[in-house]
Amino acid sequence: MTSEESRPTSRDVSSAPADVSAPREVLSHDLLYTGRIFDLVSDEVDLGHTRVRREYIDHPGAVAVIVLDDSDRVLLLKQYRHPVRRELWEPPAGLLDVSGEPAQVAAARELAEEADLVAASWHVLVDYFTTPGGNNEALRVFLARDVSPVPESERHVREDEEADISVRWVPLDDAVTAVLAGDVHNPSAVVGLLAAAVSKAGGWASLRPADAPWPERRS
Repeated sequence: MTSEESRPTSRDVSSAPADVSAPREVLSHDLLYTGRIFDLVSDEVDLGHTRVRREYIDHPGAVAVIVLDDSDRVLLLKQYRHPVRRELWEPPAGLLDVSGEPAQVAAARELAEEADLVAASWHVLVDYFTTPGGNNEALRVFLARDVSPVPESERHVREDEEADISVRWVPLDDAVTAVLAGDVHNPSAVVGLLAAAVSKAGGWASLRPADAPWPERRS
């Protein structure tokens, strides 16, 4: 290959990648296990040139909230996660397990239940699939600002692992440093904090409205 042939074209440089919906025909769908939160399913899929069977977790989806105060400190919660046997620092987050509930409403509910806070300003920060090779969980991360406390009489009674939640306000730059140092591992924290840092550096121009389209969410 000549140097001219290997040189990137203007299209290579200027065009940003974008994922596209491209479903393959599902020839059969079997429910292998029904769980409290998610199910295990198996699909036979026609890829055109071959047929394959793929087992994966069928998940309702989730939301997370990067909360910033007026000093650009981010709210992190320490919570025990049994599958990894660790206490992880995370943003407020929760499942999309109420049928028909808008994602931003679910995020506001989780913020109130886990952190006793309400926010006046909401934007979409970033969307991602948590483990696309093994489950279909889509997760939307919001940026919430202008927060105030939930009245004492209206606060949620936390149970199980949530009863032991610890709350900390951390400068955003310090939280990003902790992610890059390998000290913070929760995926919503990693994705959300890095996205917040990049968006802040760009003057928050990348933020989307709180009700921005989200085709990945399943009904």
